[in-house]
Amino acid sequence: MPRWQRELARAITDPAELLQELGLGLEPSWPVRAAARFPLRVPRGFVARMRKGDPDDPLLRQVLPLAAELAPAPGFVADPVADGSARAAPGLLHKYRGRALLIVTGACAVHCRYCFRREYPYAEHRAGATEWRPALAYLAGDASIREVILSGGDPLSLSDRRLGALLAHLDRIPHLERLRIHSRQPVVLPERVDDGLLDVLAKTRLRPVLVIHANHPREIDETVRGALERLAVAGIMLLNQSVLLRGVNDDAAVLAELSEVLFAARVLPYYLHLLDRVRGAAHYEVNESEASAIMDRLLQLLPGYLVPRLVREQPGYPAKVPVGSASAKLRLASGFWPSVEVGTRV
Repeated sequence: MPRWQRELARAITDPAELLQELGLGLEPSWPVRAAARFPLRVPRGFVARMRKGDPDDPLLRQVLPLAAELAPAPGFVADPVADGSARAAPGLLHKYRGRALLIVTGACAVHCRYCFRREYPYAEHRAGATEWRPALAYLAGDASIREVILSGGDPLSLSDRRLGALLAHLDRIPHLERLRIHSRQPVVLPERVDDGLLDVLAKTRLRPVLVIHANHPREIDETVRGALERLAVAGIMLLNQSVLLRGVNDDAAVLAELSEVLFAARVLPYYLHLLDRVRGAAHYEVNESEASAIMDRLLQLLPGYLVPRLVREQPGYPAKVPVGSASAKLRLASGFWPSVEVGTRV
C-alpha cells in the first residue's frame, strides 16, 4: 500500500480525538451532532500544522464541526451552485462553454466544513469505473469541449491505477487538449505526490493543470513545498484557489502572505471565491462589501500577478462572476479603465 493511502487511513475522524490532540476540551459549542450530519475527516499531517491550545486556529476552524452548522440560515441550501441542473451524464457537469467537469469520486482526504458539495448525492450522480462510459461518450460527442476538469470529492483520492485508466480513456478523445485537476491533497496530504502519481500524469497527452486549494499561509509547510516542487519540475502548471472565510483568511495581510508563500512554492494565485451558500456554512460568510474592501487593500500590497481574482459562482451564468474592488469601481467610473469589465484582469 502506498504511503499516502496509509496516511489517509490514519486520518482523524472523531472530534474528541482531534480536540485532545490539540489540547482542547470539548465544549457545548462543538457538538458531535454536527459531525453526524457531515463527518469529520482530517489527516494527521494537517493537524500537526495547527496551533495547540488555540480554538480559533485558522486551520482548525476549517475542519472542526461547530454548533453554528446546525442553525438554519435563509438562502443557504443543499445545492448552492445548481450542480444538479448542469448534469449532462452520470457524474458529468457541463456548465461552461469549452469545458466539462467529471466528478470521479465522492472521497476526500479532508472534509472542509464550508464545502459546497457537502450534501451532494455522490451515490446517485458520480461517475465510477463502470459508469464512465456515458460521460466519456458525451465528451466525445461534443467537439466544442477542449478541457476536461476532474473533481469530486477529490480526484486524487483515486488510486494510480484507476486514475491512469481514466486518463487513457480521455486521451483517446481527439478534441480534448487540457486536463485540469482540482485537488486539496497536495496541501493536506502531500504524500499523495509520489512517483506513481507523477508517472500517471507524465503519460497523458493532455496538457495538465493542477488547481490546489489553500486558504491560509500556514497550510504550506516544508512537506507541501516539496510536493509542489516535484509537480512543477514535472512540467505541471500549478494554480491555487481559495475561499474567503470569516475567521480564517478575511484579512488582506493574511491573503497577501498566502500569495507570497504560494508563489515561492511555484504556484500562481488564481481565484478567491466568495462563499458558496451551502447549508451549514453561514458562519463563514464574508459579504461583498467587506470582500471588496479586502481586495482593495490586497491590490495595494501585491503586484497584479499575485492578486487572485475575486469571484462568485452564480447558477445560470456563463462563467464565474467577478466581484470588483472599491478602487476598481472608482477607476472604471472615472474612465481610467474605459473598456474593462469590473473585476477582470488585463
